Amino acid sequence: MPRRACACNVGYRGTVRLTEFHELIDGEFGRLRGQSLLTDHVMQRLGGLTPAEAIEAGREPREVWRELCAEFDVPENRR
Repeated sequence: MPRRACACNVGYRGTVRLTEFHELIDGEFGRLRGQSLLTDHVMQRLGGLTPAEAIEAGREPREVWRELCAEFDVPENRR
């Protein structure tokens, strides 16, 4: 999936690019699992979309990141 620049907020990190969102995913879940989650994991809290589909549909990466963290019980200090 090609990465595109996006000005959005990811928690306390301030305005970030979509590439930084991918870095958060890779850092938390590992590169292979993270990429698989983005394209294969359907999330009901995102309207039955995968995280990649949700971002492509206009959801902010911050929102998608928070939903992934909630679904996979990522500790608060790493969200």
